[in-house]
Amino acid sequence: MAQQDISQHRFTDGKPNLRRFHQAKWDEPIIFELSCEGQRGVLVPEVEGEIRKEVGDALATLPESMRRNQPPRLPELAQPQVVRHYMRLSQENLGADLNVEIGQGTCTMKYSPKINDQLAAHPKLAELHPLQDEETVQGILEIMYRFEQMLKEISGMDRFSLQPAAGSAAIYANVSMMRAYHESRGQAAQRDEIITTIFSHPSNAACAQTAGFKVITLYPDEDGYPDLEALKAAISERTAGLMITNPEDTGIFNPRIEEFVRVVHEAGGLCAYDQANANGVLGITRAREAGFDLCHFNLHKTFSSPHGCGGPGAGASGVTEELARFLPLPTVECDGERYYLDYDRPDSVGKLRPFYGYAPVILRAYAWVMSLGAEGLREAAEIAVLNNNYLLKKMREIPGVSAPYAKGKRRIEQVRYSWEELAQETGVCSEEIGVRAADFGVHYWTSHHPFVVPEPVTLEPTESFSRDDLDEYVAIMAHVAEEARTDPELVKSAPHNSTIHTIDHAPLDDPSQWAMTWRAYLKKVGRR
Repeated sequence: MAQQDISQHRFTDGKPNLRRFHQAKWDEPIIFELSCEGQRGVLVPEVEGEIRKEVGDALATLPESMRRNQPPRLPELAQPQVVRHYMRLSQENLGADLNVEIGQGTCTMKYSPKINDQLAAHPKLAELHPLQDEETVQGILEIMYRFEQMLKEISGMDRFSLQPAAGSAAIYANVSMMRAYHESRGQAAQRDEIITTIFSHPSNAACAQTAGFKVITLYPDEDGYPDLEALKAAISERTAGLMITNPEDTGIFNPRIEEFVRVVHEAGGLCAYDQANANGVLGITRAREAGFDLCHFNLHKTFSSPHGCGGPGAGASGVTEELARFLPLPTVECDGERYYLDYDRPDSVGKLRPFYGYAPVILRAYAWVMSLGAEGLREAAEIAVLNNNYLLKKMREIPGVSAPYAKGKRRIEQVRYSWEELAQETGVCSEEIGVRAADFGVHYWTSHHPFVVPEPVTLEPTESFSRDDLDEYVAIMAHVAEEARTDPELVKSAPHNSTIHTIDHAPLDDPSQWAMTWRAYLKKVGRR
């Protein structure tokens, strides 16, 4: 009997078919509900009599004010139950190590080399404690110091702080330094307005408002570029600064960015470059040459450290020499023989978080840059741009999808597409397409409020994915778009093979229904 060719179902006319997929789906309670009183993961042996006699009661040395009145209410489970619980949850995930992860537009979901994870997990780093004496942590301080020198070269800035916990924290650091700068000149009360653009990361407007500034938002002109005339109209003696992402979240690079900076500088304001979308410009453009006073990078995006399910992250905040005195404290310094943390910075905006920064993320980013070198960084950016423009061409061949703005022009590292035409034809919206895509083992992100681009989806392929990967993703999008025409209810009722679900937006709009922790939820529903 001839051996069956098991690969035949994978290909038609030499081209791969859509990948067959069915995700594990567990009716998995949260770990607090699995708790069973008395179960233990580790049985700690009783202290031997001789040791107890010699040491005494160690807990008795703790002040009464530091002792708990009762043990913490933690889940009680055996080790196998804990392993099963988290393995089941992991099987309900989609991620960069499982699928073609180009649908998290603006997030730069690139492959993170596993050897860098091994570095971050090495006991020599993992067992460090932030309260150790500086003399015992010279290795990681040296890496932080050397990585700052790399970021200075990449951006053209004169100093960096690695303390911010994420991109948004770095943006907040930058707007705080803007305020400190104007305070030092006696103009803080006068300069109370920050200008940003609608397609810059929303964190720019949010952080500026959190810091007490009024926010002026510029909208694009008909080609999708930030409107220079609108900027000139918004500028006044009240302008504290400009906070802008470039390329913006549409993937469009502002060719007049130097003029934007010049206009703001002439009015006495500062300019902060949000470089969360820097993956397509590394080694090609620098913040310094565009005239910026401040910038930031997301190490958990552009520099390959994993996002870690929304955290931990690391934002690197860079400034010119004129603003260096305002950097968050401490900074990492070197006196030629040793590395140390400098807290003696009287003009600093202060600490943004406990200790200095998230060392494992910084180490991964440092290792990534070291492995690529200057030429490799530029090549990564060039491949990211090539991948994105290949994807743009293929996506625009799907009936019902468009790429608003910058007609006939290429984009940098991502594109914000629109399914408006398909939605008008079929009644199937972008969010429903994204949920159906999960049935094929991929997904995309639809959180692009406000919907300036109707029925949006932003795709960012980065340099990590091959042409075959991109073709597979486009084939899935084309297949779902065809389903929307031939069987719209199939798409609307998705998912069928996945664990995700459609979201009821009503509770999200009602703070009385929010619960940030399990115990808060129990109180809300009256179970405690």
